[in-house]
Amino acid sequence: MEKTKTLVAFFSASGTTAKLAERLAAAIGADLHEIKPETPYTSADLDWTNRKSRSSVEMGDKAFRPAIANGVAHMEQYGRVFLAFPIWWYTAPTILYTFLEQYDFSGVTLIPLATSGGSGMGSTGKDLAKICPDAVWKDGRVFSANADESSLRDWAEQYR
Repeated sequence: MEKTKTLVAFFSASGTTAKLAERLAAAIGADLHEIKPETPYTSADLDWTNRKSRSSVEMGDKAFRPAIANGVAHMEQYGRVFLAFPIWWYTAPTILYTFLEQYDFSGVTLIPLATSGGSGMGSTGKDLAKICPDAVWKDGRVFSANADESSLRDWAEQYR
């Protein structure tokens, strides 16, 4: 099967990144897939000021892989995948690593994009590339949660 389609795969614990991913998919005519944790995150889980909160524990252990409740049907049809997620602790949440380890992304163009409360991409691209070294990684970008469709489309067009 030829890999001709585009996918926007996203993880969004609070809904902010979901809105951005939905706008990107609509702007570029891509399929949309939500990476759903087997156990949804609560607001207490997301309390980054609590070192014992679920997200703090997960992000403190680089080997941690939260379980995912769903998968992508026919991943082999996608030649370009945008990965949308919030920045946690200056990088991608560990659930992104779980997602990337589930599929063979050899030769697939992977483009990260993120939402953030104030930090940039940091080492996110390099961190993710270690998981799928045979993918074609592109530089990622942090977007405002309310970035409009035209600016998302303009940015995405460079990766055609």
